[in-house]
Amino acid sequence: MPIRLDDKEACFEQDFAALLSAKREVSEEVDRVAADIIAEVRADGDKAVTAFTSRFDGLDLTPERLRVSEAEIEAAIAACSPELLAALETARERIETYHLRQKPADSWSTDAIGVGSGWRWSAIEAVGLYVPGGTASYPSSVLMNAIPAKVAGVPRVVMVAPTPRGETNPLVLAAARLAGVDEVYRIGGAQAVAALAYGTKTIAPVAKIVGPGNAYVAAAKRRVFGQVGIDMIAGPSEVLVIADSTANPNWIAADLLAQAEHDASAQSILLTDDAGLAAEVEKAVIAQLATLPRAEIAGRSWKDFGAVILVSDLEGAIPLVDRLAPEHLEIMTADPERLSGMIRNAGAIFLGGHTPEAIGDYVGGPNHVLPTARSARFSSGLGVVDFMKRTSLLKCGPDALRALAPAATQLAEAEGLQAHGRSVTIRLNL
Repeated sequence: MPIRLDDKEACFEQDFAALLSAKREVSEEVDRVAADIIAEVRADGDKAVTAFTSRFDGLDLTPERLRVSEAEIEAAIAACSPELLAALETARERIETYHLRQKPADSWSTDAIGVGSGWRWSAIEAVGLYVPGGTASYPSSVLMNAIPAKVAGVPRVVMVAPTPRGETNPLVLAAARLAGVDEVYRIGGAQAVAALAYGTKTIAPVAKIVGPGNAYVAAAKRRVFGQVGIDMIAGPSEVLVIADSTANPNWIAADLLAQAEHDASAQSILLTDDAGLAAEVEKAVIAQLATLPRAEIAGRSWKDFGAVILVSDLEGAIPLVDRLAPEHLEIMTADPERLSGMIRNAGAIFLGGHTPEAIGDYVGGPNHVLPTARSARFSSGLGVVDFMKRTSLLKCGPDALRALAPAATQLAEAEGLQAHGRSVTIRLNL
């Protein structure tokens, strides 16, 4: 059964702190294995990539077979039903429309003394997209990662997706085509991350790697950060539902299980001021588990990491929400906008009972790649600016340089950097 907390109990703060610190992530052994794989790929390139692909995916490839051909992509699209392709197109259109609103503008202005300054945005030159593989892989992740990159103007988007025993979800390849992915490789795991970061004879390196993966992928992304940029270190999925007496317990249960079915390490939490609602939700979770195909995974997640938090007052519990900093936050109350405006830390907020988080996973428009493990305290979901760089611009004419020189040279002298000061005064014959 899930953890139960009640803010009226003396041990509440201790129990809540334990909930926050519960470990759901990578072991040191996983990190060691990822480091070894990266080292081998750096040393042996394609040879190491194909060897690890054979070992982990049961797929024997030559370097020439690493890249998925155009003919294979076309065949995959042909294998998809028209209804699913139409659904993908609906998702693509909505995701693109939303992300077009995020594209930033360049800026330039000249101040009173004649100094021109501003900034210019430019796209990252090449981005690697990791997509979890096999027949259970997620085409929605392809759209959510690739579309903002293309909106940003990235000229080369490279997708890697493992194909255990050669099996690929055709919808993943269809989504790659729809989203404008330029290259697709049938590799996965830490070896794919290493190939993207350092390059091989077959796979040219990229400048940034995005996309979710298992513990080994997360460990590898952490390891290659600095050689390349990364989006985030994604942990197990999580949802927090805030609900009052107006909420439907069956809807809440369905949403809690929608997260729980992702992974046995996923976390689903209900926070409510209504003890009766909490009890009804727990009953509904048990009833719905009985008919869920992924009941074993969802049940383990709910049992091991689920929580029901009973509070005296929802507004008074906002600090608890900010401490949890959930990836997904659903607010099912009479006035969800009021509570939403008080919350600082959440990856994405879903307002009202008719906005299930699952809509955000697929067709809402906002990105579903969101900060986990309380990292919403300091980071945001994936967006267009994650695929762009801002370059500062500055221009001084002779008069502007002369006006700024005294302050600049005094600061250079104070810092003991005489060459800095000279680089200013030499231009003014001082």
